[in-house]
Amino acid sequence: MHKIEKLAIIISHPIQYYTPVFQLLAKQLALKVFYTWGEQSIAKYDQGFGRQIEWDIPLLEGYDYIYLENISKDPGTHHLNGIINPRLIEEVEGFEPDAILIYGWASKSHLKILRFFKGKVPTYFRGDSTLLDQQKSFKSVLRKYFLKWVYSHIDKAFYVGEANKNYFEKYGLKDQQLHFACHAVDNERFSQGRKVEADRLRQKFGVADQEILILFAGKFEVKKNPSLLLEAFNALNLANAHLLFVGNGVLEGSLKRKVDGLGAKKSFEYTQDDSIKKRIHFMDFQNQREMPVVYQACDLFCLPSKGPGETWGLAVNEAMAAGKAVLVSTKVGCAVDLVKPGINGEVFKSNDLDDLVKKLGELTDRKEKLTKMGIQSQQIIQNWSFEKQVKAIVDTIYSDAK
Repeated sequence: MHKIEKLAIIISHPIQYYTPVFQLLAKQLALKVFYTWGEQSIAKYDQGFGRQIEWDIPLLEGYDYIYLENISKDPGTHHLNGIINPRLIEEVEGFEPDAILIYGWASKSHLKILRFFKGKVPTYFRGDSTLLDQQKSFKSVLRKYFLKWVYSHIDKAFYVGEANKNYFEKYGLKDQQLHFACHAVDNERFSQGRKVEADRLRQKFGVADQEILILFAGKFEVKKNPSLLLEAFNALNLANAHLLFVGNGVLEGSLKRKVDGLGAKKSFEYTQDDSIKKRIHFMDFQNQREMPVVYQACDLFCLPSKGPGETWGLAVNEAMAAGKAVLVSTKVGCAVDLVKPGINGEVFKSNDLDDLVKKLGELTDRKEKLTKMGIQSQQIIQNWSFEKQVKAIVDTIYSDAK
């Protein structure tokens, strides 16, 4: 095989967790990113947050890219017909890539790329799906055959963690086709000292230095299960702790109504007393530049997801980079890779209130314990960086070209 010099990346739209990888890759080889959703994805309406999202960090700098025309009548990544690019093959061929890296298969255009370039150009795949939500059914049998067909069109896949590796293996990829390229966030940005702002945020909500602040940050949606965390916090009725919800979404109204109902036993089963309301707080969605402050203000980050679809949970990476202890459910894809029980946090059984109450109570009995766990988190997450991810991708592609 000839040396790899040009890499084409096929992905739906700019994503804050991936564009830094493209910027680093562009320093090592000729790179062009093909955004298949089209220009309408620049300021898209985020269904999960229930609002239009425009990230406040640069996502289109430091690498070559093109927005392809998308003629779908209902554009987006939420269904197979959401991305249809008439000129995709022509544009990619015009770039004359030595290798292709595809993020996700679930659109007509991405499947078309997989089929067209099979056997012509080395094709790599990146995804983070897991088996955590799978149940046996007739549909699952059909899905198994379909996914084996999909992945028969790729040469190799980059897996993000153990749960993702198990998924690829189930659907036909062999060990020699699988290469680890860690899921990552901007560790440096989340660890950079923002203590003055973090202290100010705690003061805003009346959280004393000696008190514990528990954080949920993300979309208020069913799969992330923020209601379970509220129930657990209320059941414990911790006098030394506060709970902060940061984000927006479909469950926002019901969460706030539950908090308003605390103290009235008829409206909330686990209510202890009315004073707990003063220790539960809400903030709207915070953009990327402000999220390090939010993480650094807390003592414990909790992601209580019940699925389906919590394939990783990159907010856990962010919290760990900020030096925080983490508490996640068994349905969170990163649990087996990032959370070391008793070392940097705990894992509880998904959607099990009793287990969450138990683990939350154990973690919050002493603030010093959380501080030590946060130090361990920050050390662990150093091995999960953009630089390591890029090295894995480049080393694999170059090795295959020899």
